[in-house]
Amino acid sequence: MNTTPSELHISPKRWRTFAKSLAKILAKSLAMPLAMPLVILAALYGAVVSNAYANDAIANNALAGEALVNKTATQCRRNALYSIYLNGIHTGEMTRTEHWHDKSAVVTSNSEASILGIGTQYQQRAELSWSDATNEWLTNKFHQQVSGFRSRDMQVTFDDTGRRSRVDIDGEVANYVSKEQPLRDVDTLAIQIREHLLQGRQQFALVRQASDGIEPYQFYVQPKQTVTLAPWGDLTLIPVEQTGDEDVTYYFAADMDYQLIKARYHGIILNGLIELDSYTSSCESGSLN
Repeated sequence: MNTTPSELHISPKRWRTFAKSLAKILAKSLAMPLAMPLVILAALYGAVVSNAYANDAIANNALAGEALVNKTATQCRRNALYSIYLNGIHTGEMTRTEHWHDKSAVVTSNSEASILGIGTQYQQRAELSWSDATNEWLTNKFHQQVSGFRSRDMQVTFDDTGRRSRVDIDGEVANYVSKEQPLRDVDTLAIQIREHLLQGRQQFALVRQASDGIEPYQFYVQPKQTVTLAPWGDLTLIPVEQTGDEDVTYYFAADMDYQLIKARYHGIILNGLIELDSYTSSCESGSLN
């Protein structure tokens, strides 16, 4: 689905400003396939997805091992499908798949984005693992391919602490260092937010590895809300507000193993929303006991 300036009610002058902002957003990370996938995904980076599907073939190193999840489960999988809205207009769908094995996971995303006539295909494969030394999820490496608008092939590796990264974009290499927090890709970032909720944290900081630098964020847990959402009925949601380069509010469902139910991107011109349509899991539920 292509969205036009008139549908978004944007004047020509604001349209030019928006186009420049959109180029920057798409160039930084057409992700979110990605949960926040997630997901974080489309709402976090403004990617509007017309079609998305998970690549099930990538999953040799998969899940379990969350500090508060039943350790007897050696392998399992989570699948989520989200609808995506831009300024209230339904613009597509997003899928995100996590394959878990012991204390490691592979998260795959595969999407086609179309917004304002700009078509882009996006693929990402991220590998992450649990650090017993620091009790947190760390990104081991990720590979992101974007074709169409601002095409790129981005491969990123991290050291064992997650504090140093090597970013290769189309053969051009840059190295980054984060002194305070480990660097993470967008998928591991979402999983670590959930982990902090399971641990009862109310405020925390995380840093994302972007294509052109590192982006620090602050997160603040807000009071719980009760909403009615089909097909699950009444759900208790925990809002988590993100501040930094991008302002986003995530909503995790305590009734659904603290999975991401929706996320709102708060922009000056564009406001994005992703909302869960379906969810399946073969993983054991977490516990706060």
